[in-house]
Amino acid sequence: MWGHDVIHLRGLEFYAYHGVCPQENTLGQKFMVDADLFISLKTAGKSDKVTDTVNYTQVYDLIAKCMLGKPVNLLECLAEQIAGLILASFACRAVRLEIHKPQAPVAGIFRDISVEIWREQEGADFLPGKKR
Repeated sequence: MWGHDVIHLRGLEFYAYHGVCPQENTLGQKFMVDADLFISLKTAGKSDKVTDTVNYTQVYDLIAKCMLGKPVNLLECLAEQIAGLILASFACRAVRLEIHKPQAPVAGIFRDISVEIWREQEGADFLPGKKR
C-alpha cells in the first residue's frame, strides 16, 4: 500500500524565457514551480538514509536545468518535459507538477496563471480519480 507519502518542493523560482510572445523570449520573466513526488517514505523514515528516498536537491537541479534551458512556447510542454525526466530519473511512483507564470502577457488583472499536470510511472495505478 502506498498511502499518501509525498515530498513537496514549493515555490521554486526561476527567471526564464519561455512563452509564445516574442517579448517573453527576449525579456524573460519569473516562473515558479511546485512539485509533489509520490513515493513510500517508510523505509527512509526507519533507516534515516538518503539512499532510501528521493534526494530533493537532485530533483531541484533537474527542474532548474529544464527551466533555465532551451525555451519552449507552452507551459504544458515544459511541464511534460520536467515530469517525464523526474519519473525517469527517480524512484517515485507519480509526480504532480505545477508551473506558475505570474507575469503572463494577459490584458487583465490576475494573481497567477499556471499549468498543473499529474503523471505516474508506466503501469502504475495511483493517481486520484483513476479507475481501479
